[in-house]
Amino acid sequence: MGVVFAVRAGHKPSDDAEPLVVARVVQNQYAGRMARPREFDENRVLLAVRDEFWDKGYAATSMDDLLRVSGLGKGSLYGAFGDKRSLFLRVLREYDDANLLALRERLASAAKGVDVVREFVLGLTGDPTGAAARRGCLLANSNAELAASTPDVAAEARRSYDAITAVLTAALERARSEGDLDPGADPSETARAALVAQLGLIALGRTGMDIDALSTIAHSTLARLLPAPAQ
Repeated sequence: MGVVFAVRAGHKPSDDAEPLVVARVVQNQYAGRMARPREFDENRVLLAVRDEFWDKGYAATSMDDLLRVSGLGKGSLYGAFGDKRSLFLRVLREYDDANLLALRERLASAAKGVDVVREFVLGLTGDPTGAAARRGCLLANSNAELAASTPDVAAEARRSYDAITAVLTAALERARSEGDLDPGADPSETARAALVAQLGLIALGRTGMDIDALSTIAHSTLARLLPAPAQ
């Protein structure tokens, strides 16, 4: 907001009233110093940056890469998002939050709780080309690359995996009540095992394992994790 000069009650300013002239000058100078509104699609930039980190990994992604995919100049990129590390942590957090929201929404809409856990474990095997399996998961990839050297990434992985485990636990509690999980099974422990299974499959998929072999492993693992209740 510009500088405002009030006119005293009952006082009629002359034609050359100095305060109003000063007000205009100060207001124009102030407006000239105000930051210009961003002239780019922030979501598009963040998605482009996320995909660059996802495809190359953190260390192999240079600032030149980020400038290229974002279409921004260095000053604009730094001004909007901070340095490379800050930008990476932001896109990682948003990626995790989006996946967590999708998992929660899937549980809310699923006909059966057990279906949510099956889909979670089978996830990457749904792409018959194997491209999704080879690409892996941004969080899992980043945790493998950076957790030992970057505490913020390790903390984000723990936060995300704890939240995922909570949703899977709720799904398995529902599955047990629906008769799709052995009454003696511990939903919390089974949820952790399902997360471990998914992370193992991601690691195998990143090696380029044949997608049919990966799918067979996934189904075999689920059969052991989620045995049908005794009739």
